[in-house]
Amino acid sequence: MKVDVYQVITDRIVGLLEHGVIPWQRPWNGGELLPRNLTSRKPYRGVNVFLLLAMSYESPFWLTYRQAQELGGNVRQGERACPVVFWKWLDVDECADARKRLPLLRYYSVFNVAQCEGIPEDRIPALNRDRREHNAIEEAERIVAAMPKRPAIQHKWPRAFYSPDADFVGIPEPTLFRSAEDYYSVLFHELTHATGHESRLNRKGVSGSDGLWSAFGSQSYSKEELVAEMGAAFLCGQAGIVERTIENSAAYVQSWLTRLRQDARLVVQAAAQAQKAADYILGRQFAEESGVES
Repeated sequence: MKVDVYQVITDRIVGLLEHGVIPWQRPWNGGELLPRNLTSRKPYRGVNVFLLLAMSYESPFWLTYRQAQELGGNVRQGERACPVVFWKWLDVDECADARKRLPLLRYYSVFNVAQCEGIPEDRIPALNRDRREHNAIEEAERIVAAMPKRPAIQHKWPRAFYSPDADFVGIPEPTLFRSAEDYYSVLFHELTHATGHESRLNRKGVSGSDGLWSAFGSQSYSKEELVAEMGAAFLCGQAGIVERTIENSAAYVQSWLTRLRQDARLVVQAAAQAQKAADYILGRQFAEESGVES
């Protein structure tokens, strides 16, 4: 039976939403506390970050059933795995003289080290939870200041928004927010929108005649808002903002449930674009492949 990987991941996200958990709004510390594979030490990326953090395990280290056995341990009976996705690129012959690369989405299952037993303690790195000496808000300010091709930020508006035509972010004065964490999380949201400008990542839904603000309430609009929310979550995690206060009403959750049930690809694609946007703001460059690194 052919498995629809998009549907597998979407069902997982819908299940979390139905239980009141909004995974892309979950606060977390950055650095080594972000989920990563125990064997390779490589961090998971894209939608995998949200899927794994939503499991609420203290340890950031994950591994497959086989990897647990290779380390001399095993997964405890009755433990449930979490799916993670990755892209596999296929070379397809279009004609005798041309080949095209197509992305193929795949998934497999991983377990947190807390779900395992028998793994030698010296194979699990100790976490230095006090290693972040800088102030989290100072780090947020540094991220904003270092953004490549950063749009102008105007602190004179009664609401927060990004204008793709004029290429600037409008936002209320920081003193009008309930907390500094609120201010930076909203600013990160709008800066994520700004990465879609044609001079940056040229993301559909922001740039061009079919831009986001010409189709308010559309599927394109919903996807771009999801990209911005997830991008802000990535950046808050990087900045060490652990108390991100955002809307969490039943109506808000229900709106996401409706959209995800209509489009199984939405959350996976939005997370990949959000990761790319966050990487751009942070000045990072990654290889063509996306999804999980293990």
